[in-house]
Amino acid sequence: MNSKFSCEKLGIDGVKFITPFYLEDDRGYFLKSVEKDIFAEWGMEVKIYETFETYSKKGVIRGLHFQTKDPQAKIVRAIKGEIRDVIVDLRKDSETFGKHLVVELSDINHNILWIPQGFAHGFEVISDDALVSYTCVGKYLNEYDTGIVWNDATLGIEWKTVSPIVSEKDKSLQSFEEFCERYGGLAQDEKGE
Repeated sequence: MNSKFSCEKLGIDGVKFITPFYLEDDRGYFLKSVEKDIFAEWGMEVKIYETFETYSKKGVIRGLHFQTKDPQAKIVRAIKGEIRDVIVDLRKDSETFGKHLVVELSDINHNILWIPQGFAHGFEVISDDALVSYTCVGKYLNEYDTGIVWNDATLGIEWKTVSPIVSEKDKSLQSFEEFCERYGGLAQDEKGE
């Protein structure tokens, strides 16, 4: 199997669905998830600040996380397993403010989600387990790290898991309404797409 990078715009401005450079043969595979020049051609400035990964069991929901100052852009993919990745547009001047998108990422499709600045992010593990990789553009600022509760009634995200495993921190996050009252939305850098 031979695949070159490709990029598809999704239903919310700035969000991109990326097929990575991928080669597979009888030895295994080679996958390139980021190439600065190609991403720049697609309007995505990649100045990587940190990378990390999470391992989660089936039924885990993580999120919906963001930071209120200098929001990070994120490049997310499932290295192992399958997830339903969820993003919520929190950009105060966006026509899709408060709208969400759900994208399935897996170790079978190898796809990648580009999440611009100004979005809340979370995911749900639908396989037995999942290893998820994050590449972040912009510095993590712990004192501005927060989120919106995963089951917020206003957002109305439909999760597949009936009895999810959610951290105490994520259970106690603010509602979308509280976020709107407190912040009114997130600012987006001119280069945020």
